[in-house]
Amino acid sequence: MRVMHDSNSKHRPALAVRLAQARTCTDRLFDLVRPDALHDRPVAERHRLLFYLGHLEAFDWNLFRDRLPGLQAFAPEFDRLFAFGIDPVGGGLPTDTPADWPAIAGIRRYNQRVRTSLDAALAGVLTAGAATTADESPELLLNIAIEHRLMHAETLAYLLHRLPLEKKLPHQYTPHETAPEVTPGMVDIPAGISTLGCARTDGEGFGWDNEYDRQTVEVPAFAIDRYPVSNAEYLEFIAAGGYTEPAFWSEQDWRWRTEQDISHPAFWFRQDGRWYYRGMFEHVPLPLQCPVYLSHAEASAYARWAGKALPSEAQWQRAAYGTPQGDENDYPWGGTPPRAGLGNFDFHGWDPVPVGAYPEGRSAFGVAGLLGNGWEWTSSPFAPLNGFRPQACYPGYSADFFDGRHYILKGGSARTAACMLRRSFRNWFQPHYPYVYAGLRCVSA
Repeated sequence: MRVMHDSNSKHRPALAVRLAQARTCTDRLFDLVRPDALHDRPVAERHRLLFYLGHLEAFDWNLFRDRLPGLQAFAPEFDRLFAFGIDPVGGGLPTDTPADWPAIAGIRRYNQRVRTSLDAALAGVLTAGAATTADESPELLLNIAIEHRLMHAETLAYLLHRLPLEKKLPHQYTPHETAPEVTPGMVDIPAGISTLGCARTDGEGFGWDNEYDRQTVEVPAFAIDRYPVSNAEYLEFIAAGGYTEPAFWSEQDWRWRTEQDISHPAFWFRQDGRWYYRGMFEHVPLPLQCPVYLSHAEASAYARWAGKALPSEAQWQRAAYGTPQGDENDYPWGGTPPRAGLGNFDFHGWDPVPVGAYPEGRSAFGVAGLLGNGWEWTSSPFAPLNGFRPQACYPGYSADFFDGRHYILKGGSARTAACMLRRSFRNWFQPHYPYVYAGLRCVSA
């Protein structure tokens, strides 16, 4: 483990502020839930909500406990109980009961003590310029804590999306934005390079282990949908018998569809002959111009029905960041950081908006809606880039999921923090998990 002088210690106070802001973000999510609903499990494949109440602080505590001076374990049973979430593969579901969990008041006391202890320990190192290990510097640990929490802010949002409306506390709701109706079509992308990942050099900023090391891929010419597939387009797939024709589905996906009796996206429901969308705070008639949210299995079936395919990670990157001149942008719209008016992201909304809502955010090739408003499934299994090595302080973050049973998503949703809209960020989920804010766009050769 290389020991280096900590030349970036000037960034530590700003990172401490960001951690406090991230805590506020997740605290506000729990404030939306009626106390008697914290034992609910809105998604069968995930823990009960109160697990996440304890997990966020337990993760931070376990991350910093043996790496900052002055910290001593005070509730090791909570440290273990709330250490890890679950991602069951193959149909296995948790079987715990509410009685198996500690009292909510005890979890909140644990959380407060963790924050008080961590903040006191961090205060001693945030302004220091002492030498640290490259793999466990305060900057790295703080970035991990911040982004882990912000990821869970999005995870919690889609779990709360599944919570019955009456179990959420009243909240001021902003109606769906309107935008001119757009015409679906495809954009030709010329052959060129696509850069995946980022370099292991100072100044590149924080990245998770699966974002390293940077590599360049030659991508043949292809065409890609200008806009994400809308609910209106997906209705055509349903009307054409998409859920009843096995030819559109892989063998495993068809088995999942039939065993689970899947007949429409999880965010939809039908009542009195009409389709509705399950919004965070109200159910509304299906917004036809908004992107469809669905599983990878459903996205793949739609693409086959349309005579197209899901883009590879490299194709998606090429359409989003490439330019006709041959270079690449930091963001689809250019080099400026994310801001309001460029996309539906960074917690500014709760639900999707029409696919044509942000014309200023289009890429150099004219592809629209690439960041925010819904992650986009790719055909690429989640796998390491060349030169991958696990982060020493969180070795299982990515490596545990290089199993060929998770697929890469790119882009971001309304509940994705701006810091994770960077070009190298890679998200991933199982193909039969329909609850993520994730949609698709198709490609053709």
